[in-house]
Amino acid sequence: MAQTQRLTQLPRASADGSRAGIAAALARIVGHDHAGQPSAEFLSDATAQRGLSGHADAVVAPGDDTEVAAVMAWCYENDVPITPRGGGTGLAGGAVPSGGVVLDLRRLNTVLSFEPGLWRMHVQAGALTADVRRRAREHGLMFPPDPGAAEQSTIGGNIATNAGGPHAFRYGVTGAWVTGVQAVVPPGEILTAGGPVRKNVSGLDLCALLVGSEGVLGVITAAWLRLIPAPEAALPIVAMYEDPQAATAAIEQVLASGIEPAVLEFLDTATVSAAAATFPTSLDPPGLMLIAEADGSRDHAEAVRAELLEALAADGGRVVHAPRDRSDVTALWRWRDGVSLAVAAQRGGKLSEDIVVPVDRLAEAIEGVLEIGRRHELPACSWGHAGDGNVHATFMVANDDHDQLTRAEAAAHELFALAVELGGALSGEHGIGQLKRDELATRWTRTDRRLHTGIKNTFDPKGLLNPGKLIG
Repeated sequence: MAQTQRLTQLPRASADGSRAGIAAALARIVGHDHAGQPSAEFLSDATAQRGLSGHADAVVAPGDDTEVAAVMAWCYENDVPITPRGGGTGLAGGAVPSGGVVLDLRRLNTVLSFEPGLWRMHVQAGALTADVRRRAREHGLMFPPDPGAAEQSTIGGNIATNAGGPHAFRYGVTGAWVTGVQAVVPPGEILTAGGPVRKNVSGLDLCALLVGSEGVLGVITAAWLRLIPAPEAALPIVAMYEDPQAATAAIEQVLASGIEPAVLEFLDTATVSAAAATFPTSLDPPGLMLIAEADGSRDHAEAVRAELLEALAADGGRVVHAPRDRSDVTALWRWRDGVSLAVAAQRGGKLSEDIVVPVDRLAEAIEGVLEIGRRHELPACSWGHAGDGNVHATFMVANDDHDQLTRAEAAAHELFALAVELGGALSGEHGIGQLKRDELATRWTRTDRRLHTGIKNTFDPKGLLNPGKLIG
C-alpha cells in the first residue's frame, strides 16, 4: 500500500522573485554550500550536442528526502518550476530545465541497506548504476539492467526513464527490478509505493506509474531493488551476415527454436565498418553483425551456446568471434560500448534516436534508416537491441555544419513516421523528454491525452514538475 507523509514543520522562506532571491531562500533549507546559480553543466544533458540547452534560476542539491520535500513545498508555494536531475546522461532532453529550480539529486547516493541473503538492496536515487552493479557482484549477485554510461547514470534517472540495455532482452528493463520507490510528490509530500516485497497487489500500482514517468509526476528519492544470483558463465557469439534479411532470419530462427539468450544485439554494416579497427579480431570483410550471449551455470551456458552457434549459422551466418575467457568477453563488450563514439568520429558528430519496431519488421527498419539518410544526403547507420526490436538510428554530421544538423533533424522526424508505419513506437528506452514530446502528442488519441493529462493533473495540479517534458 502506498503511504504519504506530509511535512508540516519545514522551513519556509519568501523570495524577492530574483534568481538571487530564489537561491537564497533555498539555501536556508539545504545549506549555503548546496544552493546557488546554475552553471552550464545543469542547463543541458547528453542532448547538448544537438544544441539543446535550457535556463534556470537556481540549482539546489538536497541531502535527504526531507530536504527534497521542503524544496518542493517552497517551490509549490511560490509557483517555481522544478526539474529533477540525476547524472545528466539522458538522450531525450529530460533534464533540460525551462526556468525555475534544477534539483540535483547526486548527494542522495547512499546504499541504505543491502541484504545479499535476501537478494535485495535499498538505495538512494543518486547512487551510480555501476556502483550498484559492482556492489551486487562482489556478493555473487547481479542487478541486470545495464544501460549505457553506467559510471555516470544514476539509479533514480534509470527508474525515471525505465532504462534498458543489451541484457534487457532476457532480464527486462529497469522497472522489472524495482519493487518499491520512495518519492516526493506535490505539494511536498513523501510517498512510499511498494517496498522490500516481491509481490504486492494492494491498490493501484503507484510504483509502476512512477517508473518511466520522467519526473513529471514526482521526484524519486530512493528505491528497493531486486537482485538475482550472478550467472556462473557468460559466453558471447559474434556472427556476420550479408544483409538485414539474413540477419533477421537468424534472429527469428533463434526465437523459434526456443533458445533464450541473455543478449541479442545487432550492428549494421556501416556501424561495423566505423568501429572495425578496434574489434578484438579481424573483420574482413565487415558485414551486418549479431551478438548473442548465453549465460547461466557453466553447463547451461555451454548448452545454450551450442544451440546458438547452430541457429546463427543456419541462414548463411558466419561466426567470427566466440570468446570464452572472461578477459576476452570483457574486451568484446568494451568494444560494443565504444561503438557510438566510433560512429560519431566519422564526421565529428551524430544525431541518434531510438525507435522500437516488431522484431519481424527489423530488416525494414534497418533499410529504412539508410534510405532516410540517402534522402537527406547524410551517412546513416543503426545498431541496437535486435531481440527487442530497438533500433538506435544514427545520422552522421559535422557539429559545426548548420545545414547538416537541420537535415538530420528532418531525418529524425521521418524516422518516427517510419517506426509508427512499421507498427512500432517512438522510443524503446531513451524516453520522450523534450525532444519527442510534440511528436508523441501528434500521435495520441483523444483518450490517450485525456488519461495522461488527468494523471499529470492529479499528481501535479500546478504543472510545476519538469514542465515541457513527456506530456507537455
